[in-house]
Amino acid sequence: MNIQLRFFASIREALGTSQEAVALPAHVQTVGDVRAFLRERGGMWAEALAEGRALRMAYNQQMTEAGTRVAEGGEVAFFPPVTGG
Repeated sequence: MNIQLRFFASIREALGTSQEAVALPAHVQTVGDVRAFLRERGGMWAEALAEGRALRMAYNQQMTEAGTRVAEGGEVAFFPPVTGG
């Protein structure tokens, strides 16, 4: 399954990218799975998307929880709890 990723504010700064297209393995089926999959990259990915870190997530531009299922062509976004304008 192919999805789009978007990163905002301090998450974008930590990762050095604002967006990425990614092909997900079959076992990655929810927004939480996407976060865990990206943490497996290690380094800054593991730190920026750490399990205990306060982080907001959106799926197709709707605020969501980790259990939301993702689908082909969807967009998952990650950002800190407070972002400036």
